[in-house]
Amino acid sequence: MRPPLFTVSRLQPDNYGEQEIIGRICRKAGIKRNSRLILGIGDDCAIFREPGSTEDLLFTTDMVIESVHFLAGVHPAASVGHRTLARGLSDIAAMGGRPLFCLLSLALAPWTNQAWLDEFLKGFFRLARQTGTTLAGGDLAKADRVMADIVVCGAVPRGKALRRDGARPGDDIYVSGELGGAALGLYQRHGRAWRKHLNPTPRLDLGRFLRQRLRATSAMDISDGLSLDLHRLCSASAVGAVIEQQPPAFPGARLEQVLHGGEDYELLFTVPAGQRVPCVYRGVKLARIGTIVRGRPGTVFFKGTPLEPLGYDHFAKFKHCLPGNASQ
Repeated sequence: MRPPLFTVSRLQPDNYGEQEIIGRICRKAGIKRNSRLILGIGDDCAIFREPGSTEDLLFTTDMVIESVHFLAGVHPAASVGHRTLARGLSDIAAMGGRPLFCLLSLALAPWTNQAWLDEFLKGFFRLARQTGTTLAGGDLAKADRVMADIVVCGAVPRGKALRRDGARPGDDIYVSGELGGAALGLYQRHGRAWRKHLNPTPRLDLGRFLRQRLRATSAMDISDGLSLDLHRLCSASAVGAVIEQQPPAFPGARLEQVLHGGEDYELLFTVPAGQRVPCVYRGVKLARIGTIVRGRPGTVFFKGTPLEPLGYDHFAKFKHCLPGNASQ
């Protein structure tokens, strides 16, 4: 009998981080030759291509778990619904796609009631209508805590998806919006930062603009913190990065929240050197923060010293600032 992929006793979370676990899974998964799967594990979305199609399909999935991604007595049900769909839509945005439909699997805890479910669905469907995303199906279950799994299918012109592995030495590094707001909001639990945390905006229009007009060489969404997500982009592209400018901060956010705080769902992207990038696109600020360089893949320098990727990792022994874990 073959051993399981991994077990709790073998995994030893203190020694294995999220990327190590993903690597273990990747080595067992693989992509068959002549497969219609163009891109598998390791990016914001998988890419599937039907022969002769003018479009590629994008697929992404994300989980939202009570006491990990939200707190039952703190986060309104409508926000939980909104954030559940927003997580998947942000991945579609990062690849320059448009959403087509979604699937939702929802496990309800004993403490929930009809009013909570109605509010959850209110937040979910409000964002679905705003973004043209149809709920096509899913699953329901009961559990000891609320859990939601979102699957989103999107589309992008054939061969045009923005990926993490396209950055090249000399490219300029940009971010959208202001960083650290979601982490600040969860800490304060009031005001503008709290509203940003509760209802993040997937940058779908911006993602398509990056693909169509700016010819971005790579992109991903900032879900686990700038330090970790830039490290991931550079690792995928086999390059390093130098952050030369202070990243744009949400008003009141501390530097550690700007660098390591998660759930901002802004876009991190690169463009060829000299590419003209507007300062604002449809009300969203676009700021140059640095340069892609040759070097050890994944290495990021900030103020002349290596920047440790301290964003949120579900399996890290220590969580450094509350990037995406609502329970801290």
